[in-house]
Amino acid sequence: MQDSPLSLLPPLVAIIIAIWRKNALLALLSGVILATIMSANWQVFSGVTDGLFTISGVFSSTGNLYIISFSLLIGALVTLMNKSGAVNGFIEKLSSLNLVKNSRQASLLPTIIGSSIFTDTNLSMFTAGMASQKLFDKYKMSRAKLAYLIDSTCAPVSILLLVNGWGAYVLGLLNDYQLPDSVGILIGTVAYNFYAIIAILLAFYTAYSGKVFGPMKKAESLVKDQVKEQFSKTAPAHVMWLPLLSLLVLTLVLLWVTGDGDIRRGSGSFSVFWSITSSLMLLVLLISYHKLLNLKEITVSSIQGIKYMLPAVAILVLSFAFGDAIKGLGTGVYVSELFNTELPLFLMAPVIFIAAALMAFATGTSWGTFAILIPIAVPIAQQSGLPIEFLVAAVLGGGVFGDHASPISDTTVVASIASGCDHFEHVKTQLPYALFGAVITIILYVFVGLGFS
Repeated sequence: MQDSPLSLLPPLVAIIIAIWRKNALLALLSGVILATIMSANWQVFSGVTDGLFTISGVFSSTGNLYIISFSLLIGALVTLMNKSGAVNGFIEKLSSLNLVKNSRQASLLPTIIGSSIFTDTNLSMFTAGMASQKLFDKYKMSRAKLAYLIDSTCAPVSILLLVNGWGAYVLGLLNDYQLPDSVGILIGTVAYNFYAIIAILLAFYTAYSGKVFGPMKKAESLVKDQVKEQFSKTAPAHVMWLPLLSLLVLTLVLLWVTGDGDIRRGSGSFSVFWSITSSLMLLVLLISYHKLLNLKEITVSSIQGIKYMLPAVAILVLSFAFGDAIKGLGTGVYVSELFNTELPLFLMAPVIFIAAALMAFATGTSWGTFAILIPIAVPIAQQSGLPIEFLVAAVLGGGVFGDHASPISDTTVVASIASGCDHFEHVKTQLPYALFGAVITIILYVFVGLGFS
């Protein structure tokens, strides 16, 4: 059963249900239960029991608890900013400064933020999303477009500008091979990471031109006719930007502290959780100081925000459990072995990219994909004479693409949460853009590979 073709069944079933029923919760729950039943040699009662333990086991991880908690607190933070009038004040301030006065500039705001904060993916997504949600409503742009813009900048830029946890993680994998210059190889992957580069360029093109296609075009046309909930209050702009600034600064400080002076090695989940908590406390103090809401309104609004986040956080919890469940089946190992065959040199990078894409798509995790495929890509490069950074870049780009395309990826869940977008709507509208970038990437890898042959 383990590392066999049957190990592909749980992710396949989860993806089919997600597309068929448009319900990520049902898809992930079905995938978890099926995987644990298979691990229990098809003993249904034992498998279901193990599945429930796998789900509850998600909460045994401190890192997971931090991620779940700050995702819920984001709901309280955003709701309080809206109902206190802080968002309206922030938008008016941007308008008075002529920084954001049309839909193009509103689209560019999260794209620029998402490309600039590369120290932590969750931080950049939440910052870009919270700063832009009401702007997108004001200029009648869909939340699906916002989710796409932050998802297609935050993760790609993190794997290109590697002064972060992503870089430290990949460097740790490379260090296992005692290469003469692991850091140099890591830096060298940037030039070959075509998917990440294309994803960012495509996001900027979309933001600047306003042109959309596929399901995104339909989402944009529908939002023109929708009336968004409006809040009449207008608070001073600093009621919004001070908590956001404190969120950014404190996260960087905590990353530096927990990383012993190296932000790449800091604890992202710990840092963002305490930064969100501090930002929320500061927001409550500012709201109280300016008498924008009373204590009861603050409490009720916070609870409403947390309740609003519960469905998305439930998906996040199940995505963690699903990853644990299929790891026991050896799904990732089996997918990688499918591609461990004799191939012409010019096809090595395209095939590795596709393998990484399939693995990340099926498992919902790019980091897990890196852990399995980099140990395969490095020896292949050493034996074939291809540049190590060339094949490692194919793994990194394929992993990010798989995350972008997968309905069970925790990255897409976080992007949905940060933008206030329905999760399935985000996956559906982003998929054509991700596929376009992947096709161009594969073509480029073929041409570059021919140059090395």
